[in-house]
Amino acid sequence: MAVKLRKWDSAIHLKTEEDMQAYLQACIEASNGDAAFIAKALGNIAKAKGMTQLAKDTGLGRESIYKALSGDVNPSFDTVIKVVKALNLPLAI
Repeated sequence: MAVKLRKWDSAIHLKTEEDMQAYLQACIEASNGDAAFIAKALGNIAKAKGMTQLAKDTGLGRESIYKALSGDVNPSFDTVIKVVKALNLPLAI
């Protein structure tokens, strides 16, 4: 019997605002200061909420958001703030 594996997609498990907040908090705590890791977490939340709506709410292009939240680059703080605000997530230090 062959075992079929598929890539893990966190976004499909983020169904409520509470799920998203807890996920982001856990990722921030586990990030060890890695901004790209946190950006990727925001990307997963954005995917769960809908990238098209996020683009409208932030005024940023979808492609720009995908790139900024890919985990491959460190997005600008301005982009992070726009995304966090549009996702209606609390940002506290």
